[in-house]
Amino acid sequence: MTLYVKIMPKRSNPPELSADTPPAGPLVAVLVYDGLCTFEFGIASEVFGLSRPEFGADWYRFASCAVEAGPMRAQGGLMVVADRGLELIEDADIVVVPGWKGAGEPVPGPLKKSLRQAHKRGARLVSICSGAFVLAATGLLDGGTATTHWRYAGRLRALHPEISVDETSLYRQENRILTSAGSAAGIDLLLEIVRQDYGPDRANAVARRLVVAAHRNGGQAQFLERPVARLGGGDIAPLLDRIRQRLADPWSVSAMASNCRMSPRTFQRRFLEATGETPGDWLVRERVEAARSLLRSGKEAIETVAARAGFGSAHALRHHFRRQLGLSPTEYRNRFLSSDTRETAGTGLSQSLEGPPRTQA
Repeated sequence: MTLYVKIMPKRSNPPELSADTPPAGPLVAVLVYDGLCTFEFGIASEVFGLSRPEFGADWYRFASCAVEAGPMRAQGGLMVVADRGLELIEDADIVVVPGWKGAGEPVPGPLKKSLRQAHKRGARLVSICSGAFVLAATGLLDGGTATTHWRYAGRLRALHPEISVDETSLYRQENRILTSAGSAAGIDLLLEIVRQDYGPDRANAVARRLVVAAHRNGGQAQFLERPVARLGGGDIAPLLDRIRQRLADPWSVSAMASNCRMSPRTFQRRFLEATGETPGDWLVRERVEAARSLLRSGKEAIETVAARAGFGSAHALRHHFRRQLGLSPTEYRNRFLSSDTRETAGTGLSQSLEGPPRTQA
């Protein structure tokens, strides 16, 4: 049996305000369409659509906006009915585009026109995950930089070569257009909007209610997991396992090649075929992964983590951490440390994280 859901969250300030009612906060219009990404619509509703009387009367107003005539289906077997049609965009201060139906799915002309007009009059346009394809179709991203989920970055770049696609960042903001990576990164972006509009205290309060990290920088990496491609029955895979177990050893290309009984030149060629990376790049990435695991445990100082992961010094660890992940080891630990570890670590944790003062973070 099909379940019908009317998407109309409880709110104290509905979009249809009477003429004698003073306006409240910004009006957020979230697009609804056939094939709707339920989770991504849900996080927009959670952040902007819930009643929050503790914030006063100036909090966001929220409404859903139908892109097309019904019936409209959502992921999970739901049928949805929106608050209003495309005319809602004419009044919206923020328009949110959940993940789109598909990279190759056309964007309706009336929707593109409405989004261009909204942006021209000063509205902010926001996309979550593959919603970037909708904003790209308007032409408003041409000449700028946008992000999307790393799985779709190549497709977005191929379809819209005029856009500089950043597949590493959690979210990007440029010229009142905000784009985010995967679904969870959408939460980070929406909290950033709250932070910009109402300050960190309200953003942190919303984050606590969501039980998520209060803030992740947009430039932070998407923390992609790239498993190593192994050669079937090849002679590189045993070496990779051996290195992972002894990351602190000084693994030069010559030492790796010797372990595989190959010349350095042959080894580098075979290694690239097996992993898609050079030995040096692969080793650094594995050491960063090991350092991430150690940092999440919250038990050891940065210098100890650097030594165990094979970097030799805290300075080298910071350099490679920032280059690959876009944040320092200390920032990573503070954001991903488990609550149990944080409680047991106590006040001494910050001292072990930073150690003595340094001139370079």
